[in-house]
Amino acid sequence: MTLQWVPATERLDLLAEPVARAVPELEGAEVAEIDPELADTAAFCERYGVGMDESANCVVVAAKRGGETRYAACMVLATMRVDVNGVVRRHLGARKASFAPMADAVELTGMEYGGITPVGLPEEWPILVDTRVAEHPRVVIGSGVRRSKLAVSGATLAGLKQAEVLTLAG
Repeated sequence: MTLQWVPATERLDLLAEPVARAVPELEGAEVAEIDPELADTAAFCERYGVGMDESANCVVVAAKRGGETRYAACMVLATMRVDVNGVVRRHLGARKASFAPMADAVELTGMEYGGITPVGLPEEWPILVDTRVAEHPRVVIGSGVRRSKLAVSGATLAGLKQAEVLTLAG
């Protein structure tokens, strides 16, 4: 099955509400409808012929220090793992960092689990973009819902207001 990419601004109905509000600011963003049962990266890539190295995952991290919890989003290629306990924890100045619980990530972002994306996240959240994502000409990412995917350039992700580019994975 092939993906039918269209300008994201023409299909706001395929995006979670916070993503739909933010997407007009994204240069060249495209959206494609998918089977929501195939939203998880490996199943999506296999079914739609997208390479794992062309797909980027958004990982929500909860960073704790002194009884306070801060959240951040990390963008890495699907072939890589985020170094949450090393690079991310140190970068956020946290005593402890871990993947945010699913219920918290969904509630705080207004997005569906399996579709969370850096586009439209709360403004106070840092978005940590791995250098390999930032350098990529085009990556497929979540759209805020499980029934579609967005495609944007890595430079677009690196240019998000809260974005910081660093090496997040080995």
